[in-house]
Amino acid sequence: MGKIYVVGIGPGNEEYMTAQAKQALLESSVIVGYDLYIELIKEIVRGKKTQSTSMTKEVDRCKIALSHALAGETVSLVCSGDAGVYGMAGVMLEVAQPYPDLAVEVVPGITAACSAAAALGAPLIHDFAIISLSDLLTPWEKIEKRLMCAADADFVICLYNPSSRKRRDYLKKACEKILLYQSPSTNCGYVRNIGRQGQETELCTLGQLKDREVDMFTTVMIGNSQTKVINNRLVTPRGYREL
Repeated sequence: MGKIYVVGIGPGNEEYMTAQAKQALLESSVIVGYDLYIELIKEIVRGKKTQSTSMTKEVDRCKIALSHALAGETVSLVCSGDAGVYGMAGVMLEVAQPYPDLAVEVVPGITAACSAAAALGAPLIHDFAIISLSDLLTPWEKIEKRLMCAADADFVICLYNPSSRKRRDYLKKACEKILLYQSPSTNCGYVRNIGRQGQETELCTLGQLKDREVDMFTTVMIGNSQTKVINNRLVTPRGYREL
């Protein structure tokens, strides 16, 4: 019996990939993942057997990885960011449940919240919540409740999957819910294509964010009531009194 690494490759650029993640890829004879992610790591895995699928085929990718591992191969199942944050780790462990003797190792990576925060400044210094606006697996009513609860509790809110071709108005709808509890002047920011060619950052207020157009490659940061802009960087104070 082989082994499965579930590898978070970070936002895409090799500089953001951990040494542990790269080592797992090098040790593997088979690499399985979403088309785009295989493309991002093609230089690292050159010469290895690769299998990819389109988006929304997560379970299929896990089954492919499992079949190779049961045949005795070492497999890396790759995903962007961190394997355990909206990643493939949970799905892979569920699919592999009938095989308790199969080694499945989760390899962490840099999730979009961390890399976006670094690009914007330091917005996640205090308590924060990460919420995905994709309603593919979670009902929108539940997403709305989570947004409002986080805003009411004055969390900094990091939004994943803020928009897509089928969900063009979801960021606007999310901001409208948050505006029930936070001021329109709340400082916000967003990053597109984190760690990849064409990375873009933008600072704005919550009132302005409501009408901005973003895509699925954008990570949005909505500050809390204390978040401020310092020298064009988004900063949430930790509360050190001597400052």
